[in-house]
Amino acid sequence: MRFGTDGVRGVANAALTGEFAMALGRATARVLGGSTFLIGRDTRRSGTLLESAFAAGLCAEGVSVELLGVVPTPAVAALCADDGVAGAVISASHNPFADNGIKIFAAGGRKLADAVQAEIERAVDSILAGDGAATPLTGASVGTVAVRSDATQRYLDHLNRSVPAGDFDGARVVLDCGHGASYQVASRAFEARGATVIVINADPDGTNINAGCGSTHPDVLVAAVRDAGADLGFAFDGDADRVVAVGSDGTVIDGDELIAMNAADLRDRGELAEHTVVVTVMTNLGFRQAMGRTGIAVVDTAVGDRYVLEALDAGGFVLGGEQSGHIIFRDVATTGDGVLAALRTTELVRRSGRTIEALAASSMTRLPQTLVNVAISQPMPDVTERIAEALGAAAALLGTSGRVLVRPSGTEPVVRVMVEASDVDEATAVGRSLASAVETADLSRA
Repeated sequence: MRFGTDGVRGVANAALTGEFAMALGRATARVLGGSTFLIGRDTRRSGTLLESAFAAGLCAEGVSVELLGVVPTPAVAALCADDGVAGAVISASHNPFADNGIKIFAAGGRKLADAVQAEIERAVDSILAGDGAATPLTGASVGTVAVRSDATQRYLDHLNRSVPAGDFDGARVVLDCGHGASYQVASRAFEARGATVIVINADPDGTNINAGCGSTHPDVLVAAVRDAGADLGFAFDGDADRVVAVGSDGTVIDGDELIAMNAADLRDRGELAEHTVVVTVMTNLGFRQAMGRTGIAVVDTAVGDRYVLEALDAGGFVLGGEQSGHIIFRDVATTGDGVLAALRTTELVRRSGRTIEALAASSMTRLPQTLVNVAISQPMPDVTERIAEALGAAAALLGTSGRVLVRPSGTEPVVRVMVEASDVDEATAVGRSLASAVETADLSRA
């Protein structure tokens, strides 16, 4: 297995086995070093299996492990930053429950650079092959495992320090936890500020994470907000590092719109460093047009919030994220944080005296966009070369009023085809044509 967009990911106990997790733990210890390592997980049934194996690998290399239990990915990042240690999250984010993954943070709570990931991959290969094995540590040299009971409270303390003190009294907020890692913390964070909270999908059983709920199924939140007569709602993914919002009228507000309204607010308050925001190539063209009209510069990165973070740090910027809902407030965080973004957005809504849907509408106008995930039989890193003719025809048809992006997923065996155009029918037709070209290219390799 290899690192993808966000850690290693696959079907637990099939592609992602306990043996591999242990080897990854040993390799991580050898490359990152350190004496203490934090591990959190989401609510998947396979979480404890992989947690145990990964921890065993670390301990075999002399690193002691502190288990944080079920906590959001950004909670692990925050504790790593506070304690100056490395850590990992056992999670497959928005994927179905049978999948799982391992996301690794370097000391200080930053996701790994490509070069470090490659070094760990080489170490894993060596360990699994039995090549150059170090003399096993024994006796008092092996690491130990301890259970931490304060992780949730420390994350809540971090959120309280990270969000401007605001009064949520009178606000009715629906939170869809997707039966994932936010189920213990999201409601507490909002209730602490006086909000009336309606929580849905917060009863994880190990198999229901992301199942027809959470950030990938916003229709569930739409219905709940309307039924409750709520002011707004937020839906998180399995590990709560991303969020989508819903307004009182049922309008779905994605990461692009959340970033746009927060960027405008920070600019108006003189807090948007260099008048610049960082996004990925998946960000809607309407976002770029809106930022251009308001004098906010846009920096593009590859898909993945770790690349967003790299660009934020390189330029000294403070806000960035992805359409999927990974939003990084760099003044207080090193990774996308769905709960933090929800709190900051609610504070903005309350301070403005406007609805979230009105703020979103005034921040940007989203161009019609179609996204097709094309299942493939094997990796296709050269997909753009294989469908070059179809891509050229699409670009000629759309001209300057739209754009096309075709890329292999870094987390799933699919090719993502994204098309934006001024007309939804045109975007849909071009998307279908390109998806067909990808399918043909895949079949030609059989």
